[in-house]
Amino acid sequence: MISRDSIPTTKRWVIKIGSALLTSDGKGLSQETLSPWVEQMAQLRQAGHEIVLVSSGAVAEGMSRMGWRRRPHNLNELQAAAAIGQMGLIRAYETCFQKHDLHTAQILLTRDDLADRPRYLNARSTLRTLVELGVVPVVNENDTVATEELRFGDNDTLAALVANLIEADLLLLLTDQEGLFDADPRFNPKATLINETRVDNPQLDEVAGGSANGLGLGGMVTKVRAARLAARSGTGTIIAPGARPGVLAEIAQGKEIGTLLKPVQEPQAARKRWLAGQLQVRGYLTLDGGAVRVLQEQGSSLLAVGVTHVRGEFARGEAVVCLDSSGCEVARGLANYDAQEARRIMGQPSSRIERILGYVDEAELIHRDNLVLL
Repeated sequence: MISRDSIPTTKRWVIKIGSALLTSDGKGLSQETLSPWVEQMAQLRQAGHEIVLVSSGAVAEGMSRMGWRRRPHNLNELQAAAAIGQMGLIRAYETCFQKHDLHTAQILLTRDDLADRPRYLNARSTLRTLVELGVVPVVNENDTVATEELRFGDNDTLAALVANLIEADLLLLLTDQEGLFDADPRFNPKATLINETRVDNPQLDEVAGGSANGLGLGGMVTKVRAARLAARSGTGTIIAPGARPGVLAEIAQGKEIGTLLKPVQEPQAARKRWLAGQLQVRGYLTLDGGAVRVLQEQGSSLLAVGVTHVRGEFARGEAVVCLDSSGCEVARGLANYDAQEARRIMGQPSSRIERILGYVDEAELIHRDNLVLL
């Protein structure tokens, strides 16, 4: 279970930065504001932390480029502003990260991308590969086709979904507030900062308030919801003051900054429970005795060589049941290949997949991270 003391040893972080922290009095992106953030993230990378950045600011930058003083209410204009602003947002990040010899990659997602199983696996594989290559992915909602984020302001939820996707150790939601208080500090001078609590604390629903900023739409309500969503994969969440100098370094040192919202379950157990709840079985794989033993005793991935029979019709990313030779269920998981492909590669070593199919997506038929033993 994550704690302040364990944060220095965490590996994978998802960092969400809100609009108010990236703009200069609502006048678009500020390089002077952006550079210190990038410098801090570069330091985290040097310290061994893997970083995925979820960044707001596209709409604000688009508004600035178009000379709009007020955030438009018309959805088409909001989408246009986001499309225009994405150009400046990514260029600004790329320029700043290059100064630290770090490459960046733009990732545009929608909720549908993470709800659809094949697209979920594609996004997961891409993000994990980028992180392993030392690249900093810059993630945002694909605003030109997704409407909910622009209507309701939900990059907090997007960040939580990304944390689920890559099994992050820590979700860091940076905001213009000090953290989560037991009352609204804008109206109650006696409000006290909540240092840490569990995400299932019912008090959180009572104390979460709205946003005081006109550019960002996500208040503390969305941050609490995001923390609970991230906790489904065992990810801890910190809501922290982005305006505090060196805030990322202080958090990485385990200092008591902001509010730590702790998951109820350990990461692996939480992810397996979340994954199991998502599974709607589409097919069946019969395994030989060796494959069953490897799954049960070593917790390994399922390779095609251990499969003797494929039944049903399923697409890549859909759930299948793994059976032993007597027909007893031993596991469930998300298939990296569809049913037709699985039939062609069953019983074959991973080294032959590309020769048989003409391509290779994954070496495993089911990766152990997407496999639940029963």
